[in-house]
Order: sequence, then structure tokens, then C-alpha cells
Amino acid sequence: MGQREMWRLMSRFNAFKRTNTILHHLRMSKHTDAAEEVLLEKKGCTGVITLNRPKFLNALTLNMIRQIYPQLKKWEQDPETFLIIIKGAGGKAFCAGGDIRVISEAEKAKQKIAPVFFREEYMLNNAVGSCQKPYVALIHGITMGGGVGLSVHGQFRVATEKCLFAMPETAIGLFPDVGGGYFLPRLQGKLGYFLALTGFRLKGRDVYRAGIATHFVDSEKLAMLEEDLLALKSPSKENIASVLENYHTESKIDRDKSFILEEHMDKINSCFSANTVEEIIENLQQDGSSFALEQLKITLRQLMEGSSKTLQEVLTMEYRLSQACMRGHDFHEGVRAVLIDKDQSPKWKPADLKEVTEEDLNNHFKSLGSSDLKF
Repeated sequence: MGQREMWRLMSRFNAFKRTNTILHHLRMSKHTDAAEEVLLEKKGCTGVITLNRPKFLNALTLNMIRQIYPQLKKWEQDPETFLIIIKGAGGKAFCAGGDIRVISEAEKAKQKIAPVFFREEYMLNNAVGSCQKPYVALIHGITMGGGVGLSVHGQFRVATEKCLFAMPETAIGLFPDVGGGYFLPRLQGKLGYFLALTGFRLKGRDVYRAGIATHFVDSEKLAMLEEDLLALKSPSKENIASVLENYHTESKIDRDKSFILEEHMDKINSCFSANTVEEIIENLQQDGSSFALEQLKITLRQLMEGSSKTLQEVLTMEYRLSQACMRGHDFHEGVRAVLIDKDQSPKWKPADLKEVTEEDLNNHFKSLGSSDLKF
């Protein structure tokens, strides 16, 4: 298979054309009481977090973050809590991302929500990554952006055949944040670079095969798995892992299918090992996709630098990037094109890669001084 044919095949799964429907749902409900957006329950010796905005694909709001973070910290310190489970309500989504339209509209109205939202979201991502109690994310349904940040840094991530994973942020002029700079470059070969720069979507067992999920369970057994986890008495990490492994071993759906990208990994590793971002983008543009060029350069550097940083260092870097993106043009233009006017024709600035200077790039990574994210 030639390079052109390979990228033509990739375009069938092109996230920039197919995540729009999902992104339309990422807006804040005017009718949902904040206290009901997330359910926090203690069941026996387990703390259960349920993201409860099913009509909006459980999109993450600041109110939700502010409820989850302190409860997670409380359970972490509670000697009577041995396990934390997080899941999404409604069956369609674990969490489709953050409420990006609200953030963009607030910024344009000179309301400074973005610094607070991203700071508190990244603090929560770090809390998940550093949690001292076993943390099980049931990633059933759409799991993108902010939903990835709530799950991928935890100890256990359980995917089902309904799981749909992507980091589609470059389609709206952002970058794959929530610790993407940490976990993506640590995936096999250059897979993480491919997922970050194209927004390619992984489904079902492929989320496990890619290394994003730790276990795979048939969705019809998911409720039973949760019941078995809740029935454990003062479980150790090993007890929990044993239950998950048993369900994983017994799962049947797509067991004999190979990883969807397996036959393309050599090409992906080759293309994304190019010496310059220009070469990578030249390869990517063969399928005719529209990219926010500055965001691609930012994302490539984000992953390259993040490959040798700790999660906290990555989140500090990504907070700087998020605030630079809020000040710039492309994020707001991407939200306009995808979520507001829905013309799907963003006018990126700059429109030519040659106009993305090293100085522009460096400015995105500059320290914010006293405003930097600190842990």
C-alpha cells in the first residue's frame, strides 16, 4: 500500500469531519441544576462519581470540577474508602469533553472564565494521576478531551465495545490538553503523535490495544462488573485488578480482530518521525484535511517536550498553552465554525505554515510568572 493510499484510508476515519456532531453537544445546559450535574455517592467502601449530563454527553463544566475535586481528595484520605469508580450516565458517553463553547463565549464577552476553568481542570487531572486509592474509570461510550483527562491518568481504565476515544482539539484550534502531552508520547511508536495531530478516533477494543484502556469488558457485563467491584470488602489493589482481569479475560467482542492501525504502524512511525513539522503536515495534508497550522506546531512541540516531563510539569506547560490559545484567534474561530455558525469552514490565522514563526511558538510556552499553574 502506497503512502497516498494509506492516508486516503485514514481519511475515512477523519476526525475533523466526524466529530462535529459530538462537539455540537458540548454546551452548557441552562436548565440543569449544578448539584445534579455530578452524583457523588459512597457505596460500602467505594466512592462512586457519576457524570450526570447525559443530554450533553456528560460534557464537563466548572461546577462539576468543583464538586469532584474536593470529594476525590476526601475519599483519598478516608481510611474507610478503598476504591473510587467514575462513570458517565445515559449510556452514550463517559464524557465528551469540556464545555468549550461556554469558555469561548465568556472570553469574547471579556469574562475571564478560561484561566479558572483550565487551572481547576488540570488540578483535577493531576489529582486523578496522583490518587493514592485505586481509581477505576468505566469509559463506556464517547470519551474525548476532558473525558480523557478524567480517566487516562487513573490506575484502571475499562473500555467497552461502545467506547469511542479521540483527542480532536486541533479541529477547533486548540491542542490535546488535559495531560495529553504526558500520555500520548508514551504510547507505542509514534501512535500518540498520530492521534494528537489527526484527531483519529479509536473504537472499542482498539482503545485497549492502543494502551489507553487497561482492560476491555463487553458492555452487557459492565453493570455486573460494577456490582462485583462494589461487593468487595476492604479490597487491595490486587483484589480489584483480579476482578477486572477476570472480566477482561472472559470478554468476547472483537477478541480475534487485530488492532485497526496495526498494518499502518510502520507508515505512521515513519511519517511522524519526520525531522520537521512541515514534513509531517505535508504527509497529513494528502487526505485534504483542514488543520489549524499553528496548533499543529504547538502540539508537536508539546508532545516532544512532554515525553520527558512528569505529569505535573506537562500540566503546567499545557496551562501556559491554554491561556495563549485563549488570547489568540484560532480557538475562537474553530468554535465559531464548528459549534456556532456550523459552516465547518474555519479561517485559520496564520493560513500558511511559513507565517508560523519560532517567536510565535516560543510565546505559547513562556512562563506566566505568578499566574503559572502550581501544585
